[in-house]
Amino acid sequence: MIVRELELDLDAFEGPFDLLLTLVLKDELDLRDLDVAAIIIAFLERLDDAAQLDLEAAGEFLVLISALLELKARGLFPDEAAELAELEPEEAAEELARRLAEYRRMKEAAQWLRDRLDSEGDRFFRLGPAPLAPKVEQPLAPQSPERLADVLRFLAKEPAQVSLAHMALRFPPVAQFLDRFRAVLRKRSRIDFESEMTDLSRVEQAVAFLALLELRRNGEVTIEQAAPFAPIRISRTDVEREDSWTLRSA
Repeated sequence: MIVRELELDLDAFEGPFDLLLTLVLKDELDLRDLDVAAIIIAFLERLDDAAQLDLEAAGEFLVLISALLELKARGLFPDEAAELAELEPEEAAEELARRLAEYRRMKEAAQWLRDRLDSEGDRFFRLGPAPLAPKVEQPLAPQSPERLADVLRFLAKEPAQVSLAHMALRFPPVAQFLDRFRAVLRKRSRIDFESEMTDLSRVEQAVAFLALLELRRNGEVTIEQAAPFAPIRISRTDVEREDSWTLRSA
């Protein structure tokens, strides 16, 4: 099939494709009135009638129809065409070289994709390991029987007993502070709780306070505190009775 002899019946043209190209190149036919889609449909119908694909004719048609599309696209942008026409010879040569280099890159990329498809077209990839993939066994390094025996003896030893003594809380007996407070109050009728606790730890101070509450519950002492966080005053109950009796007698 010869593409240039393709008969076309368009709104703006009727005749062979060769004549259409001649009229376009001589600017005797306005490209804006040319229906490129109708030309492509006519060519496809001609191919369908031939019942076989003519690669040479298809390649020639692609070149010619691409040229028509480029001319028509340039006609849509007259400013760009005028700008290209005003280029100096050196600038035009540089622009041509740039376009050729870009074309070469695209051609090399297309060739790379074609080679990649030819070499890997029959490969299929999947995500994750294959379900029946053989398991790789790690070989054991040479071991010494003596060293293995030493390790077994070490593992067979009874582990050392861990001491928890540092975690145990030791509370002094409450009776110790009961005796202490009673001995002090026998010498003095009134004492200050904080002054008696200066040399004790926090745990001992808590136990001493419990002893003080025990004395208060037994009625042996009275406790006074003027305000929150104020000093705690401790007095013997027999002193309170003597003061009360003296005040009534007076």
